[in-house]
Amino acid sequence: MNLLCRNCGAELQLEPQLRTATCPYCASPSVVERPPSAERPAAEYVLGLTQPEAEVRARVARWLKGRTLFAHSGVKRATVHELKGLYVPAYLYSAEAHTRFSAHIGEHYTVTERYSTTDSQGRSVTRTRTRTETEWYPLQGERAEYLQDVLVTASRGLSNAELESLEPFELRQLQRYSPALLSGWMAEEPSLAPAEGSAQANLECQALVERHLARFLPGDSVRELDFETRLRNEALSLVLLPVWVSALRYHPERPPMRVLVNGQTGEVVGKVPLSPVKLALAVLGALVLLLGLWLFAHEGGLR
Repeated sequence: MNLLCRNCGAELQLEPQLRTATCPYCASPSVVERPPSAERPAAEYVLGLTQPEAEVRARVARWLKGRTLFAHSGVKRATVHELKGLYVPAYLYSAEAHTRFSAHIGEHYTVTERYSTTDSQGRSVTRTRTRTETEWYPLQGERAEYLQDVLVTASRGLSNAELESLEPFELRQLQRYSPALLSGWMAEEPSLAPAEGSAQANLECQALVERHLARFLPGDSVRELDFETRLRNEALSLVLLPVWVSALRYHPERPPMRVLVNGQTGEVVGKVPLSPVKLALAVLGALVLLLGLWLFAHEGGLR
């Protein structure tokens, strides 16, 4: 897509998944307002990027330093080169959850019993001990709750698992979308349709309902929990979330390690490549230690 710079008149080529660009001639930022469609809705809210680049670089360096114990040796020498602040699209979902459930509720109680044993001098003695028993009761019912602030990715470049690892975001600071809020920053268009976002949000809501039910049900423990949830009055909004992205090169023949930083809270996440040699040495050391403890205890018992 071609973009005409309003400041100097240069015509730029913009990648289809992006909606912002900076003119290389006059450094003027521009925001493309593409017409929304059913597959690519317009953003409704933006969460401001508040973590400055210098602080993010320092956070990533500290994060790397604390993860070198079992990491590939190249990670220790890896440095942050290219670091990009990016507004990533996500769907913000809410719905009413109506659930029917059945379960068995366990009530714990203590039983005291007497038993006979032999003391250190070989004499028969009677002692008491306690044990915990559980009595189970069937329970069924219905529960309604309102689920809100469920975030799922709208980008094929950022997986839902990666987005979850970056959470939480302080959603009370959301602002109504305005092109001025994106000026000077890269912003990505949604590449997942709303239907795909709703499907992901539904799965997350099912897991939420299960966790909430486990806390809601009475008793000391729960087993055989079965439930069916229907979601009503669903709402889905496209929001733009601030994320810093960096690809760290730790080995010339291996793909770079991707590190993500929450642009609001500064939370750093990433998957550090592990060293098989270090892991094998750690396992071997643990086995040697356990063997030494066993021999020490065994020899002590023989004496």
